[in-house]
Amino acid sequence: MNSTSLLRAMRKASLAATTALLIGAVAVPSFVTPALANGPESVADLAEGLLGAVVNISTTQNVKGGENGEGGENAVPMPQLPEGSPFQDFFDDFFKDREGQGGSGSQKVQSLGSGFVIDAEQGIVVTNNHVIADADEIEVNFSDGSKLKAELVGTDTKTDIAVLKIDPKVKPLTAVKFGDSNKMRIGDWVMAIGNPFGLGGTVTVGIISARNRDINSGPYDDFIQTDAAINRGNSGGPLFNMDGEVIGINTAIISPSGGSIGIGFSIPAEIASGVVDQLREFGETRRGWLGVRIQPVTEDIAESLGMKTAKGALVAGIIKGGPVDNGVIQPGDVIIKFDGKDVIEMRDLPRVVAESPVGKAVDVIIVRKGVEQTVKVTLGRLEDGEKLAEGEAATPEEGADKGAEVASAAVLGMTIGELNDANRGKFGIAADVSGVVVTAVAKDSAAAERGIVAGEVITEIAQESVSTPKDVTDRIAALKEQGRKNALLMLASKTGELRFVTIRMD
Repeated sequence: MNSTSLLRAMRKASLAATTALLIGAVAVPSFVTPALANGPESVADLAEGLLGAVVNISTTQNVKGGENGEGGENAVPMPQLPEGSPFQDFFDDFFKDREGQGGSGSQKVQSLGSGFVIDAEQGIVVTNNHVIADADEIEVNFSDGSKLKAELVGTDTKTDIAVLKIDPKVKPLTAVKFGDSNKMRIGDWVMAIGNPFGLGGTVTVGIISARNRDINSGPYDDFIQTDAAINRGNSGGPLFNMDGEVIGINTAIISPSGGSIGIGFSIPAEIASGVVDQLREFGETRRGWLGVRIQPVTEDIAESLGMKTAKGALVAGIIKGGPVDNGVIQPGDVIIKFDGKDVIEMRDLPRVVAESPVGKAVDVIIVRKGVEQTVKVTLGRLEDGEKLAEGEAATPEEGADKGAEVASAAVLGMTIGELNDANRGKFGIAADVSGVVVTAVAKDSAAAERGIVAGEVITEIAQESVSTPKDVTDRIAALKEQGRKNALLMLASKTGELRFVTIRMD
């Protein structure tokens, strides 16, 4: 075969292959088109069975009006509509036109939210605390148009949960139950039902986008994040799994505009169910309490303590009169496990302690001076502990001689001195605080970077007590000889509140 014949044969082969590919490309869409035409699987049956248990919460608050049309006997109150409501413009224009027509008096302010029935026989409804906060009247509205007055059973501001009670004899109720939020995984389908922008009975579907979110809304943040559309007015409504179980209570969104951008947060059922049970039984929460002040374990602190990894909660102080005010746990200890549950981050500890029963004896694993050990602790009650913590501050000693000489030293950008009567009076330091006082901090020094200020007291360095400026300089010198890069200082405020900081020694 000559070169011309060979070239023709290659062209024919190439054309045949191209034709085969084109035929295949055309054939694939025709094969899958019938399946795509049906769309994703419908959730209509699931939604139909759940809508009856989801309610709208309407609250009314009587507020005193002022002058210039802010109240008056004949004044018509301006309802508090969810931001972005389609009725907002109408009411804004209506009430703007009425300004200046009234006098002083009172008016009723209304707000709207969501909730759900969890006990049909007892008439128990769950919602967010912020939905019903300061309300004088609470009304539960059902999807069939019926309405019932509600009584407040109890609230918990720390988790933003409220429990209401309605009369179950007036109408048959449909209830839903809590599911296991711990089984939910990122990517699982979820359904939200609520009252967005005052439009009741709205169903949205999405997935779980993330778990264990901390949005700095409270001490027990552990939110489920979802992209199911959640808007203003959805607060207090349920987040369902595909079995129709409540695995979260919708409570917050991130949105620059006020509308959904696919970032919503729900209180996981794991937390909510326990709070609801306590509110139903006691009308209040009864959380476990350890009686410690804690702070995060940073990489620098971990290195200073001789820990291989930065984990756990560093005990910065002990509440007087608390469960561990007997020395079983000490400032400087790092709690890494509580009652069999790992404490990876500082925020893990308050939640697992709060979920534990009051009076329960638990094992706590701590790291003390580089050595792990297990201690036994009997928990107190958080609500009692908060009262103790509020009244714990000591009164500073007054009338000290301010003219006495003070032995001092300069170290790590700080000027330090003896904690005698003169310095106690100068800085207002309480009588029960001991250590070495910081009298000055150099600008742009390592100490200044860590937020140390004059008047704070150095009580320990590398978990060893110090009482004189010489103790401080000796401890710093010893750490440098050991090759340590950072010094771990325990500082006390003038009232005795403790915190740990690490300072570079290079």
